[in-house]
Amino acid sequence: MTQDEALRALEALPAEMRDRALARLKDEAEKLRILKSLVQEGLDDVAAGRVVNWDVTEFLAEMEDEERSEPRIAQR
Repeated sequence: MTQDEALRALEALPAEMRDRALARLKDEAEKLRILKSLVQEGLDDVAAGRVVNWDVTEFLAEMEDEERSEPRIAQR
């Protein structure tokens, strides 16, 4: 859709719907801008080597090992 087509579509709406439609478009555009920024941040982290593979099974096994090795407080 071109900008002209979008403008014509907005102009075709009844006047009482235009403000809501424009507000919604602005809101969605802002969400998309934020999403793109976060994706780029993630890609930059990968490129800089700040991301490592994470194995949930290994993580849980390590947590279980730590839990077993911690001294327990006796309960009465």
